[in-house]
Amino acid sequence: MTVDAATLRSVLRAHASGVAVLTAPTPAGPAGVTITSFASLSAEPALVSFALADSSSTWARIKDARWFGIHVLGAGQTDLAERFAARGTDRFAPPTRWTGGLYGVPLLEGCPARLVCSRRDVIRTGDHHLVVAAVEHAERGEPGDGLVHLSGGLHAVGPTAPARP
Repeated sequence: MTVDAATLRSVLRAHASGVAVLTAPTPAGPAGVTITSFASLSAEPALVSFALADSSSTWARIKDARWFGIHVLGAGQTDLAERFAARGTDRFAPPTRWTGGLYGVPLLEGCPARLVCSRRDVIRTGDHHLVVAAVEHAERGEPGDGLVHLSGGLHAVGPTAPARP
C-alpha cells in the first residue's frame, strides 16, 4: 500500500523541480501546458521524458501527437509558467510570443533552452502517462537564472538570483 496522494504532494513540496512548458501541434491547434516532470533520460541516444495526468485536459489533446516542444523556462518567465498552468484560457494568445517550428511544433520565444522531440514510447503508470521522447533538435538561448517549483511557488535559482533568507 502506498501513501495517499495528499501526503505525497505535501512531502514532495520540499523537492525543487525545474519548470518547463510542453507544446504540441494538434488538429485543433497548438496545445501546451506547464510541467515539472521533465527529465533527461539518456545521452546516447538523446532521450527525455515528461508525465501528464489522466485528468489533464492537455493530455486529452496531445495523447496522439507525434512531435513535442519542451521549453526550459528562465527566472523571468514566471508569467509564462502561470499562463500555461491556468485552466480555461488561450495559452497561445498574446502576450505569448511563439512561432511554428519543425514538424509544426509551437515554439515559445525567449526561453533559455528549447527541444523538439518525437514520441518514442508512452507508458501508462498509476494515474499518469510517462512519455519518452527522442530529441531531434536542441538549442540554447541566452544564459541566465533558472526557474524552479518549490513549496507550492515559483522561484528563481542561479548565480545571479537573489538569495532567500
